[in-house]
Amino acid sequence: MRRILAVLAAFCWATSAQAEGERDGDFDYYVLSLSWSSAWCALEGDARNDPQCDRGRGLTFILHGLWPQYEEGWPSFCRTGERDPTRAETAAMAEVMGGAGQAFYQWKKHGRCSGLSARIYYDTARQAFDRVTVPAFLADVSRPLEVPASVIEDAFLESNPGLSRDQITITCKAGLIQEVRVCLKSDLSFRRCGPDVIRDCRLQDAVLQAVR
Repeated sequence: MRRILAVLAAFCWATSAQAEGERDGDFDYYVLSLSWSSAWCALEGDARNDPQCDRGRGLTFILHGLWPQYEEGWPSFCRTGERDPTRAETAAMAEVMGGAGQAFYQWKKHGRCSGLSARIYYDTARQAFDRVTVPAFLADVSRPLEVPASVIEDAFLESNPGLSRDQITITCKAGLIQEVRVCLKSDLSFRRCGPDVIRDCRLQDAVLQAVR
């Protein structure tokens, strides 16, 4: 038993040791992550007094990030020779990402793994964001709604011809609709998600927070 535990511990250590700091540009596809702004505010942003959560902004799904992904797992905080973005470059992403701080963090954790310069990575993230149509009715969510998570997925499928059920997933956190994740090839066309991404939220009474 001790030997088995030792082997398991060594395996876990080796796995975690490879979890960060990979070589940039080595990945299989992208995950475009769209975050329901009001859910993020309820879970984190309100406690920070984040301007993203100010009333009247009318934010629905915003760009959380564009993540290089392996068929299973993902790289993060990769080694790269590319310079970090300027303040002006991160500030310009605030309109689609909710804030410049979020834009820089996404570059640091995920963008450095893309093999792209910061400017091109941000441009690519914008293009990916524009590639997906957010259902128009979501802008009219004026009170919290209890809905099956599958309803949100169905709405995205209807609004995005060519997108199939194995190319999108809905995530929940603390009972809230949290994110929509869409899997993309390097040319930003839709593709099947890997097995660790494709797991949908199964809640039948997930809460979609009201738009602020």
